[in-house]
Amino acid sequence: MGDSLIITRIFNAQREQVWKAWTLPENFAAWFGTEAVDVPPATVTLDVRAGGSWSADMHLPEGDTVHWFGEYTQVDPPQLLAFTMNDDAAQPPYPEPVVVNLRQVDEGTEMTLTQPRGDFTDEQMEHMEASYLAFFEAMEKLLAANQP
Repeated sequence: MGDSLIITRIFNAQREQVWKAWTLPENFAAWFGTEAVDVPPATVTLDVRAGGSWSADMHLPEGDTVHWFGEYTQVDPPQLLAFTMNDDAAQPPYPEPVVVNLRQVDEGTEMTLTQPRGDFTDEQMEHMEASYLAFFEAMEKLLAANQP
């Protein structure tokens, strides 16, 4: 794998709708949880502004809970969202943010997510890619059903 994981996907939805999928807690909980795990909307906090924090609790099928958290480093609605993320409070968030770019195209919205590699192993990067792809399948369903 390269220096970053880059995933580009086109959603059949307006850019503002995809933006709301990222920035409204009830929408974020719907796709960040996927069908395999549960993210209760009450555990999601999104202070969507540069310097604002975000967090969400992910309840795994085996009963464990992962507490995700981070900080927004760039926010330019409805086209750019950059944030740090971490699931280990004993470790600082990785310094390079995840960057989400949204671009209106004829087919809907092109979303490009860039996750820096950092010190992740190839196996971790493959798992991360599979997780993001599952998230975005759930986001597609959310956008089709709710049109946030």
